[in-house]
Amino acid sequence: MLRTLYAKLAFTLVLLLLVVGVIFTFLSLSSVRYYQQEVEQKLNLDLAKKLVADRNLVESGRINQAALKETFSAYMVINPSIEIYLLDLQGKILSYSADPGKVKRNSVSLVPVMDFLSGKRLPLLGDDPRSHDQSKIFSVTQVPSVEAPEGYLYVVLRGEQYDDVERFMNESFIWRQSGWALMGSLLLGLFAGLVLFYKLTRRINRLSESMNRFRDSDFSQFSADRQQRQQGDEIDRLTNTFDEMAQRIVTQLDDLKQQDRLRRELVVNVSHDLRTPVSILHGYLETLTLKRDLLSAEEKQKFLQLAMRSSDRLTHLISELFELAKLEAHETVLHREVFNLAELAHDVMQKFQLQAQEKQISLMVAPDESPHFVYADIALIARVFENLIGNAVKHTTSGAVSVHFETHHGALLTKVCDTGSGISSQHLPHIFERFYQGENATSRSQPGGLGLAISLKILELHGSSIEVDSAVGRGTTFSFLLPVDSSDS
Repeated sequence: MLRTLYAKLAFTLVLLLLVVGVIFTFLSLSSVRYYQQEVEQKLNLDLAKKLVADRNLVESGRINQAALKETFSAYMVINPSIEIYLLDLQGKILSYSADPGKVKRNSVSLVPVMDFLSGKRLPLLGDDPRSHDQSKIFSVTQVPSVEAPEGYLYVVLRGEQYDDVERFMNESFIWRQSGWALMGSLLLGLFAGLVLFYKLTRRINRLSESMNRFRDSDFSQFSADRQQRQQGDEIDRLTNTFDEMAQRIVTQLDDLKQQDRLRRELVVNVSHDLRTPVSILHGYLETLTLKRDLLSAEEKQKFLQLAMRSSDRLTHLISELFELAKLEAHETVLHREVFNLAELAHDVMQKFQLQAQEKQISLMVAPDESPHFVYADIALIARVFENLIGNAVKHTTSGAVSVHFETHHGALLTKVCDTGSGISSQHLPHIFERFYQGENATSRSQPGGLGLAISLKILELHGSSIEVDSAVGRGTTFSFLLPVDSSDS
């Protein structure tokens, strides 16, 4: 029944208003009754004394019985709401003005009488002679005098007539109107509370529905249907936090799917790329094994060199795989230091000097009159240069390969340029993918290795990236940024 938060809040509000209504009604009636008793008793505080004085109830120091009976009879007609009793010093009722058949007590307690005479705080309730368990406000005085009392004149201010009138008033229009007013106020408060609770729980319901949709999509699809709020209550902050968490989960799942796809592609590519050098190596070794007695020394030497070349290619490929795996697993720790980037580029170019001379390619590091020092891992940046310059030399038939430097927004922009075959626009977005090979054998994207993917990961570790600008027949330029040493002036 009470499964939703709104139902629980509504039930709690109804129960709370009922309790408040009952408590309010009880306190209101009690306080009104207390106030009326206090006011009436204060107004009639000296009523008993006045009766004694005005009605001549004491004559020659004694109670005038005839005057007392006359007073009883007169006040039953003049003021039927009061009842007059004559008590002895022990509280025993000697005579009274009420109907004889309705007086049930023979005596009343003198404790409240003594409290009244001593001036204690009002209202004070005394025994009602017409009931064994009720108490009422009263007025009392000693008779015939305070100095020589023989008894007490005990006046009950709310007699039987008053009780009848009070019962009638309780059933009258005023009380009914008060009851309807109280009920209307409670219903209005209930309606207002339900509306407010609905407005509060509506956002929680939307959040719950969004969570259910996210769960039903197997936590793979999420779209926030509300704008993030910078400031708000706890519900808004909870909603924003859930949206951020869901978006992050979706992003991470997409990344995991992408990584899984790349991993499967890597397995396929590695299997293909490893199969070729392994097959060649196995073929030459098998030939040397089966025909070692038929081959001349020169042929044996040739086969051994070809086998060594395949072995070197296999070793290089495996080394690149381990290097890329280590970079992607974030196991590589940067050892940053300050060094001259131009000198590093020049040193790396020397490794390709012989290969460049064979292909009639000129290698050049552009001179810089005011060289800047960078703060990076020198070994990893050297690996980037080896990959970029090596690819440039490999895909340039004749022409030039050069490295240029520019200061760019507090960093050093490095450009590796060549005048080679270039890369077509359809292959350009994919050249940093592992083992990517273009369809055209003359295309620059043909290496199908890991060098560019490794270079990208190294630069990402340095908080940078790599960009490429190329077109078929126009050459290629790779560029990346590295932070300049702050101490360099």
